[in-house]
Amino acid sequence: MTMYRAVSFVLALLFAMTGVLFLGFPDAAIAFFNTLSPSFDMPQTPSSGWDFYLILAVGYMYLVTILAFSMFRHPENRLFPMLLAHAKLASSILSLALFLLQARYLIYLANFAIDGVIGIVVVTMYLKMRQA
Repeated sequence: MTMYRAVSFVLALLFAMTGVLFLGFPDAAIAFFNTLSPSFDMPQTPSSGWDFYLILAVGYMYLVTILAFSMFRHPENRLFPMLLAHAKLASSILSLALFLLQARYLIYLANFAIDGVIGIVVVTMYLKMRQA
């Protein structure tokens, strides 16, 4: 239970910081990955600032922050980790789909990997807690 709460709290902090970064520097993530893209022989992602994606990105980060913090505060509630896992795995799969079907942007591939790992970690913790 201690590990579960610690990971949940760290995730809540990371998601909140990411949401703040999206809000304060909406093009920073795209700009960062665009600097890396040529090294992987991949096209750069088109960058635009304060548009609709910002609303969705910050709203999503707010939601996953609340879910992770709720996991920390209420580790006995099994709904929170499953909701967080669904969000992260959906984001991961969507990123892979866009990578394969739209364009080979590095940021799509990175989000597929990062959110996929987070989703798998949360599902694994959920399953271990369910067995206990």
